[in-house]
Amino acid sequence: MALEADEARLMPPAVLAFLGDAVFNLFIRERLVRSTKGTSHRLHILATDYVKAASQSRISKALLDKLTEEEAYIFRRGRNTKSATIPKNADVQDYKYATGLEALLGYLYLTGRKERLNQLMEQAAEIIEEPANGAKNEKEE
Repeated sequence: MALEADEARLMPPAVLAFLGDAVFNLFIRERLVRSTKGTSHRLHILATDYVKAASQSRISKALLDKLTEEEAYIFRRGRNTKSATIPKNADVQDYKYATGLEALLGYLYLTGRKERLNQLMEQAAEIIEEPANGAKNEKEE
């Protein structure tokens, strides 16, 4: 059952990000299982390319101008939230942007906005799948 937007908006951004992280991870894993052959280990390595802080930061920056005013507000709350820890492999700014994205995804999930959630996650996956500097994406092999 979906929460009212006001109720979800009052939740701590770190809680929204906690849920958003799980939602995005499941989306990416399902996408890879449907499109890529390989062992669970290989799929895990590929999934990491989508969900690591640097990738989520890149996604956030590419999607920022496509967000509604309400979505941008939730993203900023997540990005600006204090974090007790930062993963050792993550840049602080990347981690903050990743947390903002995850908070937004968690918010959309909790408020039952599945169509918009899926639209943003599809765009996020496509951003990561775009070959960088003309390099071939490993997923296509």
